[in-house]
Amino acid sequence: MKTTHFFSVFFSIFLSFNLAMAQEELGYQKPSAPILALADFEAAPSVKLDSKKEYMLLSYRSTYKTLADLNQEEMRLGGLRINPITNISATATYINNLKIRKVQDTKAEPTQIAGLPANAQISNLSWSPNETKIAFTHTTETGVELWVIDVATAKATKLTEPTLNANIDSPFSWYKDSQNLLVRLLVANRPALVNAKNSLPTSPIISTAEGKVSQNRTYQDLLKNPTDEQNFETLVTAELYTVNLNGTKTLFKSKALFVGQSFSPDGNFLMLTTIKRPFSYIVPLNRFPQTTIVYDLNGKEIKTVNEVPLTEVMPKGFSAVRKGRRNMTWRDDKAATLYFVEALDEGNPANVVEARDEVFLWEAPFSAAPTSLAKTQQRFAGIIWGNDQTAIMMDMWYDTRNLKTYLLNPAAPAQQPKVIFDRNYQDVYGDAGNFETKKNEFGRYVLAIENDKMFLIGEGYTAKGQFPFIDEYDLKTLKTNRLYQSAFTDKKESIFSIEDFKTGLALVQIQSKNEYPNFYFRNFKQKAKSKGKAQDNLQQITFNKNPFESIQNVEKEVIKYKREDGVELSGTLYLPIGYDKTKKEKLPLLIWAYPTEYKDKNSAGQVTQNPNEFTFPYYGSFVYWVTKGYVVLDDASFPIIGEGTKEPNDSFITQLVANGRAAIDAVDRLGYIDRTKVAVGGHSYGAFMTANLLTHSTDFACGIARSGAYNRTLTPFGFQSEQRNFWDVPEIYNGMSPFYTAHKMKKPILLVHGEADNNPGTFTLQTERYFQALKGLGADARMVILPKESHGYAAKENILHLLWEQEQFLDKYLKGK
Repeated sequence: MKTTHFFSVFFSIFLSFNLAMAQEELGYQKPSAPILALADFEAAPSVKLDSKKEYMLLSYRSTYKTLADLNQEEMRLGGLRINPITNISATATYINNLKIRKVQDTKAEPTQIAGLPANAQISNLSWSPNETKIAFTHTTETGVELWVIDVATAKATKLTEPTLNANIDSPFSWYKDSQNLLVRLLVANRPALVNAKNSLPTSPIISTAEGKVSQNRTYQDLLKNPTDEQNFETLVTAELYTVNLNGTKTLFKSKALFVGQSFSPDGNFLMLTTIKRPFSYIVPLNRFPQTTIVYDLNGKEIKTVNEVPLTEVMPKGFSAVRKGRRNMTWRDDKAATLYFVEALDEGNPANVVEARDEVFLWEAPFSAAPTSLAKTQQRFAGIIWGNDQTAIMMDMWYDTRNLKTYLLNPAAPAQQPKVIFDRNYQDVYGDAGNFETKKNEFGRYVLAIENDKMFLIGEGYTAKGQFPFIDEYDLKTLKTNRLYQSAFTDKKESIFSIEDFKTGLALVQIQSKNEYPNFYFRNFKQKAKSKGKAQDNLQQITFNKNPFESIQNVEKEVIKYKREDGVELSGTLYLPIGYDKTKKEKLPLLIWAYPTEYKDKNSAGQVTQNPNEFTFPYYGSFVYWVTKGYVVLDDASFPIIGEGTKEPNDSFITQLVANGRAAIDAVDRLGYIDRTKVAVGGHSYGAFMTANLLTHSTDFACGIARSGAYNRTLTPFGFQSEQRNFWDVPEIYNGMSPFYTAHKMKKPILLVHGEADNNPGTFTLQTERYFQALKGLGADARMVILPKESHGYAAKENILHLLWEQEQFLDKYLKGK
């Protein structure tokens, strides 16, 4: 008995010791005061303006969700995350207050919207076609209600009980008359959901492969069994009702699995898309069988315009598409004409054809066959309608990163579309901008055409800095004329829209590194009152203050440097608060980055950082640490280039290490850092980068990797921008996977992951298995799993604890090194 008792006591002590070594029960922690002061702030309201820029709606929300917000009922089905009690996405982010203001009343306080629900959880804001009303949903404890705001009186009214089915996108659409809404409601006497844990299986789960080659990504939250199928069908099934602003409702369509609804521009037809069985266990709901039917406003079926079968089989490549009609949408400049696209290469990029896609037009009531509008050399990438004679069409090809923009005459399909822009879409210096649009008689946005001229708004990236512009495009000469270019060198200006083409009024946003972004009206046709004064001709319309005053004077600049092979690189450098540049104390350096693939060195070397962008610290960077005596290089360039027949990932590790070394060398040359105390960090693919750098480079002392994927054999049909599958290039997949080289990890690493990651490929299991490998192989590693979090983190408790973990880790392995 004594021996048994001794063994029991020994085993208990041994077990307790090992558990203590394996896990820590810390409770939730908060970072130190300087970081906490920046992280715990009140977010400014977001702004939505009506198209006439008469009224401004201000939406207020909490800076963070809470853990209680995340700790709700959730069912993961068909790629959705649904709260089965409230019948809305479990990941929805809510507005808690609304105010309104006339745009020109800049000195007046915004008017509180009266009558809002208590403890408001508002989403799906939508202006009525005549912009006199704003509809929104409110999520209660038992379901989703429909509300409407009268803009003139600033008063909200409830239209329905909590019976909306908001499980897929917005559950309502405005009718053209602005007096009625088409609303998806829960089916009366809906069947009870089946508890999979309590239900006895009636069959094994059986899937078949029929000898067809396909390449599907590793999707999350898929259906897994017949119980999931039944629950998915129950949750998505809805009835369509017409709800009047007076609260009366009329059944429009009986129950079905509605996934899309769209009124024609004239409001006389309604296109509805439904899904049906057979469902799939390997692809999400957008690839389930679909039927699209057009109805009149009485609910009479006019025409079945599309039937799409279950799409489990897809060709290889990012330019691959399914067979059949796709991109079916109403033409914005016509009363009731559909357009759609069909692949001429069977959707397979490997097939050699003269044209890849064909665009068709189909006028209601669809008694005649669709007519061909144009064929594209590459994959169709969109169209902006203007009028009978003018439209802009784009096509693109992923392998070459090529994007072509065409001028098209819709009234003359026999005319060959004319190429007006042809560039690598990653070449930001060569970007001619986006064509401006305006509302037409149908309330749809079409090309803004004034006296045979269109307008381009560009971001204005150049080798000398960012200078956004407005160009005039002449439809007769096909030449551009610059109307305005921002002259700011100490601020960043973003041009959102042109509000008056005759007087030259534009809506812009202006910010600086210590001035919070605010909206202004700029008259770009008036001459500046003072020569060289970029602030002239501006009328400020929002007045948000800087909530981060403690770092408003932090030293910040965009530095440019070169990789050993001559590739141009850049990053935004921050020096810690109070740093004395004359003394140049050698401090630890933190680098935050995310790799990007390119097909040419020129595009890879272009600079998109702007030193005048407002310094907005958040958990997705290291900027908080300027308050703790660290030098920070944020958004450091990490291009991975594959020119010609070479793919970027053919030399991924070599280029990754070279990028990291070049960044350290650049900051070291400035004299600010101790290069033996450098940490690297990243999120998602940046976490994958971090693990590889710590494994294959000797330049870093430690790293922080968040929500990454570390074993590429678990994403065998492609990842990030890699189109080849594992069996095409097993050496690439294995060589890039930190899991396979875990035995080489000699540097401390902090691994963080959300417990409920919903991103394709970055399953939480990736971090758990990588940590197990590192732990078993004797590496210095720490793993933190944030409860209830998805790929991006949302709960305040988790985010503050994350910052505490990072702070402790960096202080230990850099400052305490």
